Amino acid sequence: MSTNGLVPAFEVGGTHVAAALVDPARWAPVCARPPRAELDPLGSDVEIIRNIARCASAIGAPAGAVWGAAFPGPFDYEAGIGRFIDVAKFEALRGIDVRRALMELIEPRPADIVFIKDADAFALGEWRSGAGFGHRRVVGITLGTGVGSAFLADGNIVENASNVPPEGRVDLLRIEGRALEDTVSRRAILAAYSSLSGKSNPALDVRELSELARMGNREARLSIEGAMASLGRVLAPWLDRFGATLVVVGGSIAGSWDLISAPLWSSLSSAVPGLERRLAMVRAQHPDSAAIVGAAIRACQKGGR
Repeated sequence: MSTNGLVPAFEVGGTHVAAALVDPARWAPVCARPPRAELDPLGSDVEIIRNIARCASAIGAPAGAVWGAAFPGPFDYEAGIGRFIDVAKFEALRGIDVRRALMELIEPRPADIVFIKDADAFALGEWRSGAGFGHRRVVGITLGTGVGSAFLADGNIVENASNVPPEGRVDLLRIEGRALEDTVSRRAILAAYSSLSGKSNPALDVRELSELARMGNREARLSIEGAMASLGRVLAPWLDRFGATLVVVGGSIAGSWDLISAPLWSSLSSAVPGLERRLAMVRAQHPDSAAIVGAAIRACQKGGR
C-alpha cells in the first residue's frame, strides 16, 4: 500500500491501459474516470511498455508504492514475464520482464508491481464493491477480444478444483470440436457476420455491428445471438458444478447488453434445467474500474513480493 493510504493500480486490456489511485476505505478509484490510453496490441515491446508506463505515471502515485497490475494472459504473474504466443496480441512481450521494464519507467519509481490476471481482477473488484457484493460464489466473465473468466468463493480465486474449468479458464474449453474463442470473441462474431451476410468490412467492430442489429439487420443480430448461445451452453454446466449464485458480465462486448443478455440467459437456463432458479446474471456495475480495483486488492493482499 502507498504511504498516503491510496493504492496505485493499472489495468491492461486488449487495446487499452487505464490507471488510478484506489481508496481501500471504499474500494473505489479516487477519480471517477480513471485515465485511459490506447494500446496497439501488435506494437513493439518498447512501444507497449512505454505507453503503459506513461499512463501509470500520470496518476501521481507516491514514490515507493506497491502497485497492482491487471494483465491479460498468457503471462507469468509471479515473475512478471510475458508468455504470449498464438493469441494475436502482445506477442512482442513474449519473454520480456515486464515488471522490471515498468519499474524503470513508471515515475515515481514503484517499490514493487504485483500482477494479477485481468479477469480475476475484474471479478474481485465487482465482488468487493460492485455487482457481486454480498454473494459468496461469483463467476466473472469478460467478453472482448477473447473470453475471460474467474471463479470466486468468498472472494478467493478458485483455479485448481474439480468444479471449475482447467485453471478457472473458460477460454480453454471447446465447443463442437473448436476452441471456444473461435465462436465467442470479437473476431468470431465479426467472422460470423461476414459469413452470414457475404460482406467483409475490416473497419467494422462489434459496436457498429450492434447498431446494425438494433436497426433490424438480421445477420448482425444472428451473429451476436449465436455467439452468446454457444457461450451459455459451454458455461452452464460449470456454473452448476461451482454452485454459483451470480454471473457478472463485463468487457467491451457487454456494452451491447441489450443484445447479448437475453440469448445468453436463455442458453444458460435451457442448458441446465433449474439453474435459473438459483442463479442471477447481471452486467458489471463498474465496467471501467473493476479490474483496477481488483488489482489494488491483490497488491494489498500480497504486499509486494
